[in-house]
Amino acid sequence: MRPLTYTTPKQLLPVAEVPMLERVLSQLARHGVDEAVLSLGYRPDAFLAAYPAGVIGDVRLAYAVEPEPLDTGGAIRFAADHDGIDETFVVVNGDVLTDVDVSALVDFHAAHGATATIHLTAVDDPSRFGVVPTDAEGRVLAFVEKPSRETAPTNLINAGTYVLEPEVLERIPAGRRVSVERETFPALAAQGRLFALASDAYWLDTGTPAAYRRANADLLDGTRPGVPAPGAHEIAPGVWAMGDPVDGDVRPHSLIGVGAVVADGATVADAVLGARSVVQADASVQGSVLLPEARVEPGARVEASILGRGSVVAEGCVLTRTVVGDGVVVPARSKVVDGRIPAEPSP
Repeated sequence: MRPLTYTTPKQLLPVAEVPMLERVLSQLARHGVDEAVLSLGYRPDAFLAAYPAGVIGDVRLAYAVEPEPLDTGGAIRFAADHDGIDETFVVVNGDVLTDVDVSALVDFHAAHGATATIHLTAVDDPSRFGVVPTDAEGRVLAFVEKPSRETAPTNLINAGTYVLEPEVLERIPAGRRVSVERETFPALAAQGRLFALASDAYWLDTGTPAAYRRANADLLDGTRPGVPAPGAHEIAPGVWAMGDPVDGDVRPHSLIGVGAVVADGATVADAVLGARSVVQADASVQGSVLLPEARVEPGARVEASILGRGSVVAEGCVLTRTVVGDGVVVPARSKVVDGRIPAEPSP
């Protein structure tokens, strides 16, 4: 997600105008979760600044700031120790969006007397993930991390939501890097203590620009049903606005943020325009996400791209599958395909 994450941790990037972290925690809150420990490594200051009261909706927050990167298992142990967790608890990834029934996962875990239970989802290509074959009872037979597509024993992958007993923490050495996927889970599977439950619930790992754009699109095209963002209202079929109506040609499936402007003669389709963003006359934005206060100037074309906060795509530019960092000005009449602007952070 660079260069956007040079300035904003991925979990704080907005998905249809709501920070990703808030969407993750609201899903947990629907299943009775009222306290969360955030295991923070990169830019912890950004989370503290975003939520100084330590609350998101109905969920109280605690912050566990890692002194050094501890990997997935080390981070779980560090966060649990920080908050004194001594009962069954749920672990989620902050950059995975899912509608999994967490209550059903917890019930399955308890009914099987598991030490750890993981949510599984099916994917077309499992090579980027941990693959998890199980027996008929849901007991995990193996935990194969990122196999080749040809050798994967199943297309069911670790979907990143776990129910764990406190004894799992004793299996994670404190104070060093530990991968729960490569060390802890395989050891539990070998002892028959790891279970898994597959579901066809919505699931998306937002780790790439294409996946991030899809996360926004899924809320606008009905893949994830309901109002795409609090306060949004439908001003035309498939067109949502969080403020006043706009002048330009806005087509489904789009969301216009508070104070965003679409000038007469501009075209917007399958896009999210963040608060106070601007699309000027004769410009077009399609299949893209504009973060707050981004600007697309006259005659520019933006397709399948992401524009950072306060960025400017100058007159006559053509951007395709490009990510523009916060505050960056793309020079007039530039043509960029599959680009990252800037490629590196400024000194």
